[in-house]
Amino acid sequence: MKYDLIIIGSGPAGYVAAIRAGQVGLKTAIIEKDAIGGMCLNWGCIPTKALIESAKFYNRLNDAAEFGIEGIDLKKLDFNWPKAVERAYKVVNKLTNGVEFLLKKNGVETIMGEAEIVGEHEISVNNRTIEAENIIIATGSLPERIPGEGSNLDIRALYKMKKLPESIAVYGHGPVSVELAQLFNLLGVKTYLITEQEKTLIPQADQFLNDFILKKLKSQGIKIQKNLPSKDVPVLNASLRKAILPAIKPEIDLTDDGFVQTNLNLQTSVSNIYAIGDVNGRSYLAHVGSAQGVFAVNHIKGIEKRMDIRSYPLNIYTVPEMAQIGFTEQELQEENVEYKVNEMPLSINGKAMTEGDTEGVVRILSEKKLGEVMGVQIIGPNATDMIAEAAAFIEMEATIYDVARTVHAHPTVSEVFMETGMDALDKAIHK
Repeated sequence: MKYDLIIIGSGPAGYVAAIRAGQVGLKTAIIEKDAIGGMCLNWGCIPTKALIESAKFYNRLNDAAEFGIEGIDLKKLDFNWPKAVERAYKVVNKLTNGVEFLLKKNGVETIMGEAEIVGEHEISVNNRTIEAENIIIATGSLPERIPGEGSNLDIRALYKMKKLPESIAVYGHGPVSVELAQLFNLLGVKTYLITEQEKTLIPQADQFLNDFILKKLKSQGIKIQKNLPSKDVPVLNASLRKAILPAIKPEIDLTDDGFVQTNLNLQTSVSNIYAIGDVNGRSYLAHVGSAQGVFAVNHIKGIEKRMDIRSYPLNIYTVPEMAQIGFTEQELQEENVEYKVNEMPLSINGKAMTEGDTEGVVRILSEKKLGEVMGVQIIGPNATDMIAEAAAFIEMEATIYDVARTVHAHPTVSEVFMETGMDALDKAIHK
């Protein structure tokens, strides 16, 4: 059997690439050794965010009386972890079934098994060899094992717990470690965050966001330290990730830290073999992996386009949420760009007040001379959704003048964008 394209791995990078390939008429197969949807849909992005929503709901009940809701006995409240996991997996199953349907709808053959690349155009799977004009590696990544002794849980262990532990240590730095530490803290678990990078808990984020979340975590009672606590405390591994590589006979170049090295077209040193998503080390973000999947398939079809990862948002699902896009303030300083910073708090916003959730800010970095929007950071309950508006500004190379004259419906939290743009023009209405 010969295909135009074979994709190894069915996470957000792989399955999106496969669907796109089917849409543009490529005879395509996707190989998955575990579960369709990969880590993100089955154990990572989706179920963890569902659990975070359960924790937020549970925590919000403390404010019920303020909203006029009576009769809730807070002393009797209890969080049922298995029930929350059950709800999370209802969402997971609906999404993974949807992915399987879309693959089939677009003519993609799904092969369950472990793939080995045995030639530039050959893959061995389930004791048979199949051929492809092009191959995409989309096998993802996993955290390295925590050094030392003690309980060393991976993310999958969370969903098997019968009840919440009295205490837990989350090991690592980056968005996932911060999100998980805050998840357990919201549920009343004594939480440790183990990291050697306290000042930059999220390395890719602007220091403004890092400073905020560090202060927030400490105010919530999360203990941030370098060393693991006692052996009795379970340790959840959320450290930065390393590439998962299939067996590969044709030699391809790797980066110094073990990721697949690719050029700007996402091709490996073997030109008909591409690598997308976590495995190439360019970004660990699911939506960037999906964008790379579309990009790689388009390149195979001869569609040339430039990919700029800086134009994709970074979302952090903390409470409140945080998000950014474009340049950070530190990057602008390194590149000697003259810029100015304007920000507006959610505390001035009518919709935020009605929701009882006014912690947050919209912050815009703009180039001084022409006013081009260079970067945006948002802190707020819907920051991970609101950043999409900033993504449009970045993509269109909009200026603060464009932001200021973009009319927003009232009352909405997104009005803060318009206010920040007007503030950049020294004409903010509500400041």
